[in-house]
Amino acid sequence: MFTGIIECMGIVKGVRDEKGNKRFRIQSEISHELKVDQSVSHQGVCLTVVQVKEETHDVVAVAETLSKTNLNEFKIGDYINIERCLKMGDRLDGHVVQGHVDGMATCIKRQETGGSWLFTFELDKNMNEKLIVEKGSIAINGVSLTVFNLNKKQFSIAVIPYTFAHTTFYEIQPHEKVNIEFDILGKYVLRLNEK
Repeated sequence: MFTGIIECMGIVKGVRDEKGNKRFRIQSEISHELKVDQSVSHQGVCLTVVQVKEETHDVVAVAETLSKTNLNEFKIGDYINIERCLKMGDRLDGHVVQGHVDGMATCIKRQETGGSWLFTFELDKNMNEKLIVEKGSIAINGVSLTVFNLNKKQFSIAVIPYTFAHTTFYEIQPHEKVNIEFDILGKYVLRLNEK
């Protein structure tokens, strides 16, 4: 379980195909502190650490994960958002994020607005827009954010300067795909109402 408050950015140092899966080598300021079998959010995707070596760690994404996230587009030199799992007793500064990405959205607008940045996204057509609510929480590439200007499959979020500089939001441009995780509470409410 995560909070959507990014701890640091990492850089992809290696990408290797492994029988339909992909193994990524990541360098970050916290890599040396990680342990094998630890769950770590990479661009919003919960992945298990399989190796730690000096200032890098390796994770493996299975074919199912690659098909539903933007991890398949990672290449050497790309920056990614990293967050370790929540420790019991810590403050929950963002919202409950599982690292189980629901799918992707496309950035359709990026605009600087007097010190902050406004991003507008459109959900992929197979995603259920009923899982987004005005002023509700959403995780984009693992970052906990608040939704506004909701209009069917389109919604906006505002990014403060700190988040812009300390996450991969500074790289997101129109037409780029991002990972989306809906708020878990909304998913359970929708499921209960289907009966």
